Amino acid sequence: MDSPSLPSTSTDPAVPSVHLDLSEIQSGHNVLVKQPNGDVRSIKIDRDSTVAVGRLGSFHANELIGQPYGFSYEMIEKKLKILPVRTLDEVEDTDATNELINDGGFVQPLTIDEIHALKQAGVHASEIIKKQIEQHANYSLKTEYSKDKYRKRKEAKYSKSFTTIEPTIHNVCDYWFNKDQNRIRDIRPDTLSQMLTMGNIQPGGRYLVVDDASGLVVAAILQRLEGSGTLIAICDTDSPPAYPVVANMNFPPAMVQLVLKTLNWATSEQSYIPIHAPSDVTEDEIRSDRQKARLKKRKFVHDILENTREELFSGEFEALIVASQYEPSGIVDRLAPYLAGSASIVVQSPHAQPVIDLQNKLRNTPGFLGASLTEGWLRRYQVLPGRTHPTMNTPGSGGYILHVIKVYDDPSANSVIIPRSQKAKVDCGEV
Repeated sequence: MDSPSLPSTSTDPAVPSVHLDLSEIQSGHNVLVKQPNGDVRSIKIDRDSTVAVGRLGSFHANELIGQPYGFSYEMIEKKLKILPVRTLDEVEDTDATNELINDGGFVQPLTIDEIHALKQAGVHASEIIKKQIEQHANYSLKTEYSKDKYRKRKEAKYSKSFTTIEPTIHNVCDYWFNKDQNRIRDIRPDTLSQMLTMGNIQPGGRYLVVDDASGLVVAAILQRLEGSGTLIAICDTDSPPAYPVVANMNFPPAMVQLVLKTLNWATSEQSYIPIHAPSDVTEDEIRSDRQKARLKKRKFVHDILENTREELFSGEFEALIVASQYEPSGIVDRLAPYLAGSASIVVQSPHAQPVIDLQNKLRNTPGFLGASLTEGWLRRYQVLPGRTHPTMNTPGSGGYILHVIKVYDDPSANSVIIPRSQKAKVDCGEV
């Protein structure tokens, strides 16, 4: 599948580290909650507000603030009750097999109207499920596995409970992949981990990124940098892009502001001539505080742009990570000159052909070494006593990853062959 070309254009002090604490829910956090049916939603927690969780109902946000991630809660009249953790010891281990039971007949006399009446009367979900089990004609004939599946289906339908999920990059990536994998360019958690490993992302490093995956790659690199280092993102918007995935990570503002800098494709060109803020305006010509504030803001934005451009053009970046809708060959040609020797270039694509073409090109281009192409494979397993097996539904491809190392191309360099007898003397220290 062909990718569009890049948009046309016409025109060292140490950074203090920022501690990232995700252990407790705080006001302003975006929290992922897992519902009984397995669906995951993102909710915003603001102090003194009411939070709605779909059909489960709503609760007061203050009850979650200060609580650790990972607890399960049940909603009772807009109040939350912490549920005990279910351990593997509570899962029954049995030799029963999944035998087929004919449930085609009328086995559940409890009607929908009766169930609705019980819910309106405030009967707890566990009591409704208990009544359904008691009146189920074939429940006693089911195996232990079938009974467990039946109870879980009913809990998913009637229970008003949820579990908060810690916003690690793995959990956030998994949430977005299940929600809309096209928005993150089919990047699964295992694919993202390979990209970070190939790019050798470490705190204090200097990296370039082209992220058209809703900020997933930017968020992953920011978490690895831990507030120390430099990350320049090249985008196709005039203003800094809105990365929705970064918002899910709940980074402290200082952690992002100290590390992340953005340029668009026009300002990343050395031939670009920025519009300078007027500097010849005297104090007498400034007629209002509003005009003064506007000129001050323009100068501030101009200085940030110039500093970011100078940092980009100074080069010596340690890696380039690309997950873009544009044709990858043009991106590498544009940004590779700013990379240091032995820097990694990692390009992810949902389709194989763009990165295959890039691989063939780089293999025949001096200055690039070891162009390799991989496709990740992931299979999830259910791990329970007596019934560990692969899940029936396996996710599709997480995309293709090209990795290549930039080296300095020195036409004057020659390989030196040392004779075997002389090599032995060198090893012994005689030469």
